[in-house]
Amino acid sequence: MVYTIVLLGIKENKFKVERIIMPVETNKKRPIKPPRIRQFGGSFLILLTLLLLLNFIVPSFFGPRLPQVPYSDFIAAVEAGKVERALVGSDRIEYVITTQTPDGKPVEQVFTTTPVAIDLDLPKILRDRNVKFGAPPPNQNGWIGTLLSWVVPPLIFFGIWGVLLNRQGGGPAALTVGKSKARIYSEGSTGVKFIDVAGVDEAKAELEEIVDFLKNAEKYTRLGAKIPKGVLLVGSPGTGKTLLAKAIAGESGVPFFSISGSEFIELFVGVGAARVRDLFDQAKQQAPCIVFIDELDALGKSRGGAGPMMGGNDEREQTLNQLLTEMDGFDANTGVIIIAATNRPEVLDPALRRPGRFDRQVVVDRPDKIGREAILKVHARNVKLADDVNLGTIATRTPGFAGADLANLVNEAALLAARQNRQAVMMADFNEGIERLVAGLEKRSRVLNETEKKTVAYHEVGHAIIGALMPGAGKVEKISVVPRGVGALGYTIQMPEEDRFLMIEDEIRGRIATLLGGRSAEEIVFGKVSTGASDDIQKATDLAERAVTLYGMSDELGPVAFEKTQQEFLDVYSNPRRSVSPKVAEVIDREMKQIVDNAHHIALSILHENRDLLEETAHELLQKEVLEGTQLRESLKQAKAPAELDEWLRTIRDRLS
Repeated sequence: MVYTIVLLGIKENKFKVERIIMPVETNKKRPIKPPRIRQFGGSFLILLTLLLLLNFIVPSFFGPRLPQVPYSDFIAAVEAGKVERALVGSDRIEYVITTQTPDGKPVEQVFTTTPVAIDLDLPKILRDRNVKFGAPPPNQNGWIGTLLSWVVPPLIFFGIWGVLLNRQGGGPAALTVGKSKARIYSEGSTGVKFIDVAGVDEAKAELEEIVDFLKNAEKYTRLGAKIPKGVLLVGSPGTGKTLLAKAIAGESGVPFFSISGSEFIELFVGVGAARVRDLFDQAKQQAPCIVFIDELDALGKSRGGAGPMMGGNDEREQTLNQLLTEMDGFDANTGVIIIAATNRPEVLDPALRRPGRFDRQVVVDRPDKIGREAILKVHARNVKLADDVNLGTIATRTPGFAGADLANLVNEAALLAARQNRQAVMMADFNEGIERLVAGLEKRSRVLNETEKKTVAYHEVGHAIIGALMPGAGKVEKISVVPRGVGALGYTIQMPEEDRFLMIEDEIRGRIATLLGGRSAEEIVFGKVSTGASDDIQKATDLAERAVTLYGMSDELGPVAFEKTQQEFLDVYSNPRRSVSPKVAEVIDREMKQIVDNAHHIALSILHENRDLLEETAHELLQKEVLEGTQLRESLKQAKAPAELDEWLRTIRDRLS
């Protein structure tokens, strides 16, 4: 497939990064862990093994070892008159034979044999031969075997039971199942300060007030002010919510309790509620302190009907109820500050977000250009940069990147420089790192035949020419026919010149035309189309649908939203359409198709007008495989806008006038 990669710093066109590495936290100390609880299942098994060794194996090593002879030899010795005396037992016969040494001294030798149960004439044979015989004395230690026969089976049962419980978190730990699993960091030992957090200045300003209260509580209580009980950090993944919470604890120098919302939930009902109670008990004992609950949505989902009984998961609901009660149960100025983080605020229970629990909501948004540059400076502290590296330029080329994405970019660039055995990280390493994060790894091993390579070249040049003429589009920085990622056989990169937070209607329609530029070039040059435009068509169709159903950019339907609100911080666009009549659905489909058809017509007009430039640039791309920089921009400046484009844009701008 052929992908066109256009980086736009607006909410509707944020790219998705496949790998996210959280920012590196320097000087991080290990959290204080509670003492390990001994597991008793293994102790039972060890004790059982020792008893078996003492009772069965040890006597066999340290007892007398007597020669064992066949029973027939014993009878022959009796009949020959050699046996002096014998001890006859049910399973063992021990007898003595007296022999003489060469010097005439008598020597007694003791032998053993196993009796034959059917030989009932043995007592008569022994009496006839005047052999002294009797029964062996009773074993004085026999009670040990009897005792073990009663003790060993229960020991085996409890030992196996203990091992199974320990593997499942039970054993003596079962007695502490209701204890909080929060990781406790001692005063100021999180290793993070506000200087380590950049790009979220507004959020830092809000949270500095909490630090000031923990340090100077009298300044607030003297005026009757109350510090917020809870602060909810809301933002996209990777924007630094957890890092901000650790920075608060590091700046204020108070104990820091860190726990995930999912760690409260267990199989058994009531365990999560017990852990909540224990967490708040520990926090009150160490006040002033900070309790940080990450991924609050795992614990605090709305109770309004997730299931047939309108109650959802009983364990989660009871845990949430206990959290609500605990947050209402302590005064605001006790010194316990609850900080929670989530990227799904829309699913939280309304009772959890009301004032008196989480009084303040702080949005930790994706950074702007200045913020991205500040974040890059933080993560580049320990990286040796070359003289040609310009962090401001990198910040301009990374719209939509969160803090975690930028940390990953710096690390990727350092890895690439080390792979090339360079002494410092160069600007080329950062450019390659951006492409790796956005488009994936280069796959030069994927060899295209001449037809495929030619199709990809014209396809990408078509994107570039149309993108260079459309309003609001960024500069075309690079065209490549080198395969990358999973299915990208080629790509075109457009970089915005500034951060954008809104899109005008003509820019949306121009974006759709740019997406269809690759397919249009194939139609003009080859007279047929390929499967390489499937991703472009999908994106163009989605953008046209949002323009009609979400942005109200349809003359016939007007400013009416036909899609439900999207998840703001997760960049999820799979929103269900509202219930509409078949007639309205037909109008939506017709309007969508009209927008796409008009954009397709304009793309064809532009490429017909610039056919020579299309051929020239495509041939050059086939020879060099990659076009970028000043040479590419100078080439695209030759593109001419047809009269139809000016008329089309004027019609869009004058539509509502």
